[in-house]
Amino acid sequence: MVSSMTGFGRSEAVDSEGKITVEIKSVNHRYLDISVKMPRSLTMFEPGIRNLVKENVERGKIDIFINYESYNDSSNAVRYNKNLAGEYYKALLEMKEDFGFSDFIRLSELSRFPEVLSLEEQAIDEDALFRRLSSVISEAFKALKATRQHEGERLKEDLMAKLSHMSDYVADIERHAPEIVSAYRDKITEKVNALLEGSGIDESRIVTETAIFADKIAVDEEIVRLRSHIKAMQKTLSDGGCIGRKLDFLAQEMNREANTILSKSGDLITTDNAIELKTDIEKIREQIQNIE
Repeated sequence: MVSSMTGFGRSEAVDSEGKITVEIKSVNHRYLDISVKMPRSLTMFEPGIRNLVKENVERGKIDIFINYESYNDSSNAVRYNKNLAGEYYKALLEMKEDFGFSDFIRLSELSRFPEVLSLEEQAIDEDALFRRLSSVISEAFKALKATRQHEGERLKEDLMAKLSHMSDYVADIERHAPEIVSAYRDKITEKVNALLEGSGIDESRIVTETAIFADKIAVDEEIVRLRSHIKAMQKTLSDGGCIGRKLDFLAQEMNREANTILSKSGDLITTDNAIELKTDIEKIREQIQNIE
């Protein structure tokens, strides 16, 4: 299928661990340009996310927005150092006996001693989290591809219609070419007759002049190449896939041939057809800028 580079995809997953939301937007771009916006807690996964993008698309400006909400109360845990607290306690008992203190330290005060209580970061199962994240991203890409393919098929239909019109213009130019030469022969014969006032015409000279003119305005090669490019573009669109660059090259070649026909144009009909060709080619070039 033909895919546009414009699309949008969204996916969301909620489980006991938390909630992951992924949104992907894409627009046309000459190459693959990836931008990932996500919480700092997920930044270690950026290389893996970029690899997932490359597996799913080949061209376009891809913006990925990731939101992660953990249902764990905290990623930190309080640890109690029992051995160290016991050493503090023993030391305090000795101090009480040595100095005869009547009061004694309370639990709240003992807990404030250095390193009795400490805050430790809980380890995150990165592999499990990335698997969950990858699954959500993959679902978002499925939605993105669906919108890109829908738009791509619409572009394909429009391009096919324009190519059909171009084939008609080419056929008209080819059909009209002999009439131009015949009209030129009649015109030059009439002028010579008028100059010589019917005293005799050098037929060989007329033939030579007509042949020179016919060679000057001949567009046979351009017509053959144009038809070849049109058929190649039609086949490429039918085959589908990542075809944007190839279509762009074919459009450039078609424009080259249309310019040549216009420069050789010997009458108004050919000129009008060549202008219509160039107009359609320009529209095609604009359309294919958005094809992957």
